[in-house]
Amino acid sequence: MHLSPDEIIFWQHGFIKLNATIVFTWGLMLVLAIGSRIITRRLSTELNRSRWQNLLEIVVTAIEKQIEDVGLRNPRKYLGFLGTLFLFVAMASLFTIIPGYKPPTASLSTTAALALCVFLAVPLYGIEEKGLGAYLNSYTEPTFIMLPFHIISELSRTLALAVRLFGNMMSGEMIVAILLAIAPFVLPIFMTALGLLIGMVQAYIFSVLATVYIAAATRIHTIAPEPAAKIQ
Repeated sequence: MHLSPDEIIFWQHGFIKLNATIVFTWGLMLVLAIGSRIITRRLSTELNRSRWQNLLEIVVTAIEKQIEDVGLRNPRKYLGFLGTLFLFVAMASLFTIIPGYKPPTASLSTTAALALCVFLAVPLYGIEEKGLGAYLNSYTEPTFIMLPFHIISELSRTLALAVRLFGNMMSGEMIVAILLAIAPFVLPIFMTALGLLIGMVQAYIFSVLATVYIAAATRIHTIAPEPAAKIQ
């Protein structure tokens, strides 16, 4: 049994390989794109709405509320990026019920790519919100000595995002594989259900951490006015 989709090779020519990670990643993106197009092609503002539109509104509202609760002032501005991250990781786990499917998030290359997206999005949103000068100055606060520590923090948390998601998804696949070898009929069913729950939790954690990083980069520090002196 293959634990990582990187080990499944569909086509190879020399050093060029088409493995399951690439196929399942692009297949998942295609499903999300087509699904969103089908659901949103006939949106209604009336009381009579389709079940898919109701489901879509519930998901979008929940993600937008979570973004706002974390601290971003304009959640709809970040809804496209953060919502896509959540849906990709969540659907990657949900599709494990399909026989022969391996979640692309069980590959370190996929989780590293997702973490890299967050790594690039944080300064882009920060510069857009505060300006280039103010954002760069935040790396030297409260003193210039903190510059290398801020840089190390940016790199380490990106690595932590990738490794955390990969480790949790990979561990679920490994546990199912071990139990499948020991008790191939009953236990894997429960472990697959548990894997789906773990996948949903990891999608939530990944998107929330990305939101927290963006919120920290876009937060504008304001100095509170001093209280007026009392007249004796």
